[in-house]
Amino acid sequence: MRVNLYIPTLNGGERFVELLAILARQAWPLQRCVVIDSGSTDGTLEAAQAHGCTVMGLGGEGFDHGGTRQRAIDAYPDADVYCLLTQDAIPADESALANLVQVFANPEVGMAYGRQLPNREATLPERHARLFNYPAHSQLRSLADAPTYGIKTISCSNSFAAYRREALQQVGGFPHGTIMGEDVIVAGRLLLSGWKMAYVAGACVYHSHNYSIREEFERYFDIGVFHSDNRWIFDAFGRAGGEGLRYAQSEIGYVGRRNAFLLPKVGGSILAKWLGYQLGLAYRRLPRKFRRAFSMYKGYWT
Repeated sequence: MRVNLYIPTLNGGERFVELLAILARQAWPLQRCVVIDSGSTDGTLEAAQAHGCTVMGLGGEGFDHGGTRQRAIDAYPDADVYCLLTQDAIPADESALANLVQVFANPEVGMAYGRQLPNREATLPERHARLFNYPAHSQLRSLADAPTYGIKTISCSNSFAAYRREALQQVGGFPHGTIMGEDVIVAGRLLLSGWKMAYVAGACVYHSHNYSIREEFERYFDIGVFHSDNRWIFDAFGRAGGEGLRYAQSEIGYVGRRNAFLLPKVGGSILAKWLGYQLGLAYRRLPRKFRRAFSMYKGYWT
């Protein structure tokens, strides 16, 4: 099975160099590693070239979560499976890629994504986020699971994911012009087209972010914008409200048992996420300057 890997980059720094080193030791050989760069100035391109990666730029276009990835795939489509990584997701061991790719032996699997583990410096809330969203048991999900899992049926992440070429082409590839969630859109389209999606707990990367309360607000504003622009997801898989409540209850319990002094900050974070999400859902009613100010991906509004 031929596998290409695609990594969007912008000043990846030492963590990207660490990623390249572990990629060179992966048990599953890559046919090609493509780095699509947004204008790095810190040696990211030189490091990628030194490790044998194919490097391409945006060619004057701005970064687009789905469009940039699809552009790289269109430029180098010669593989059976397309694997996606972000520049800060570090494979936990030499078998991470092999464990992810092997699930495509099942001809019903259209895409797969791996488990994300917290970085060493991750805060308690961020550790909880990884444990809650990326459990230790694998799953194979289809459209038939929507009544059980709701919107979580299509939870996934392009920080570490893989797509069968045939399946991705069937649903039109990654969408252009979406503020985020290009992976969720493809997952939903795949399941609606009869494919299955695998969560592979044995394929692990270290990947987490210690967001401030402001950044949490901005991220959830963008999630609200995404859901507002893609209401077909609610129609097919349900809304996100119940899942958000379960997450908040779980986070309060997890952090409270380990460091109760952090609970006020957790409460502020939960409130910021809720407010950001609600404003994002209603973003069309906001003045344009507020949309940009509230968003984490400010370039989207340019």
